[in-house]
Amino acid sequence: MDLKWSLDELYTSFESEDFINDMKKLDSSIKKINDWSEINLNTKDNAIQKIEEYINIQIELNTLFEKLMSFAELTSSVDAKNEKALMIIDKLQTKITELTKPTVKFQRWLNSIENLDKIISSSNILKEHEFYLKEIYNKAKYLLSDEEEILIAKMSNTGSNAWTKLQNILTSTLLVDININGQEKQLPLSIVRNMAYDKDPKIRKTAYEAELKSYKKIEESSAACLNGIKGEVLTVCEMKGYNSPLDMTLIDSRMDRDTLNAMLSAIKESLPTFRKYYKRKAELLGYNNGLPFYELFAPMGEIDMNFTYDEAKDYIVKNFRSFSEKLAEFANNAFENRWIDAKPREGKRGGAFCSNLHPIKQSRILSNFTGSFNDVITLAHELGHGYHGDCLKDESILNSDYPMPLAETASIFCETIVKNAALKEATSKEAFWILEQSISDAGQVIVDIYSRFLFESNLFEKRKDHALSVRELKELMLDAQKEAYGDGLNENYLHPYMWICKPHYYEAAYNFYNFPYAFGLLFAIGLYAEYLKKGKAFIEEYDRLLAATGKNNAVDVAKLMDIDIRSVDFWRSSLKLIEKDIEKFIELSNSNTN
Repeated sequence: MDLKWSLDELYTSFESEDFINDMKKLDSSIKKINDWSEINLNTKDNAIQKIEEYINIQIELNTLFEKLMSFAELTSSVDAKNEKALMIIDKLQTKITELTKPTVKFQRWLNSIENLDKIISSSNILKEHEFYLKEIYNKAKYLLSDEEEILIAKMSNTGSNAWTKLQNILTSTLLVDININGQEKQLPLSIVRNMAYDKDPKIRKTAYEAELKSYKKIEESSAACLNGIKGEVLTVCEMKGYNSPLDMTLIDSRMDRDTLNAMLSAIKESLPTFRKYYKRKAELLGYNNGLPFYELFAPMGEIDMNFTYDEAKDYIVKNFRSFSEKLAEFANNAFENRWIDAKPREGKRGGAFCSNLHPIKQSRILSNFTGSFNDVITLAHELGHGYHGDCLKDESILNSDYPMPLAETASIFCETIVKNAALKEATSKEAFWILEQSISDAGQVIVDIYSRFLFESNLFEKRKDHALSVRELKELMLDAQKEAYGDGLNENYLHPYMWICKPHYYEAAYNFYNFPYAFGLLFAIGLYAEYLKKGKAFIEEYDRLLAATGKNNAVDVAKLMDIDIRSVDFWRSSLKLIEKDIEKFIELSNSNTN
């Protein structure tokens, strides 16, 4: 099995005839919409026809742009120094700013239209895109003048977008000096961070210390990137009239404050139970004052659940089949048709992601697979994202863009399928091992994500006043970790540089990309509980829910399953299931050590 993905279904190269022709088509489409908007958006005559035409042009533009940009970004993600890919990304980001004027002009024009509901109801294509149109209509109040909107779009290419690219290069090319078994090595950051899962405690601690030391090479540059991006976000937010970056994120996330506050309240209530887990894990590993950060992912028990890549594939497909044939066949197709770039290597970005490629009705998944059970779960997670895209592939491309909180639903649901299937087959010792892995992952998505939310909230508040130094950023991160983890972690061994290695902080368009993970986990657990109640009847409802995520807000998507996400009780009920796992882990840990 080839462990590198194929991008040939997009383009065979930047020099291919198809790529060159599509770049030219993009130029033509951009000119077309600019010319069209100048001619058609000066009067309200023939509103139905004009809105239909605009939607058709946007479908053409979005399809072209997504295909071209995906090819460039996916190429760059596995080859950070690919100059051609970086140049194309830069070119495309510049080209897209030329859409600002017609986009703003249409948004302002649409907002002036009376009887929009009646107009939409008179056309099939408008009814199909009702949510898309009304979202444009409602966001018009945050518009600046045409000139200001164009200026912001253009300046972001030499501002936040440039800082983002620099940070990606810094972390993708950073080599960590590390001594492993007496040998001095220079290893990519992604490989060293994966050593946190190693069975040898000396390697885990050595990797942690080497990782922290390596960040000194890029700490000042990373701080400059972060300050530049967050400063721009604050400026744009203020100019547009948003109350805060968080409010802007919630609007973009199709989520409200009531939902966020309900979820955060339930999370805060659950923190003492998670701290019990961390303290018990610390005791089992021989620590008295809480768990050192470098032991967060330490494997527990004597079970050796390592997988070859082929074994991981078979394991995932088999367990997905326990839910549905459709999900299993989707995953099998992804493995067999080279949709996955599997292994870590120099120049490849760390972590994992899934890119849904709506124009070709496929996905591409990046992972840094080393064979651990956690890596298997990560693959299941990213395949869940891919399955989400598969459920949306027959929707209009304008209805395929779902918001951040709902983005994690299918991925974490797939994690849950694999973990629960594994637990059913497990012996007592295996159950202890799997349960610990599951709780550890949940702790990352609840406790660590909460620390990241606190960090980013405080970062934005302080950035209003001044650019933060490396020292201040480290202090903010340590304070956030102490508040979230409490006495569960040893405060002398935390991770002051977590703001460098998490790429989500460096995306100006995706602020607070932390709480959506908690939303996704808890919403998915709630959905899984519904599946256990309804059985096979749930599967079609689930697929319909995923297909609806591109054209509904979070509250209405949840209502499809009769779930009220504004209620603290819903979030508590999901967290109670994790808390039960923690109590079971503590019970098993006592029996396994007696």
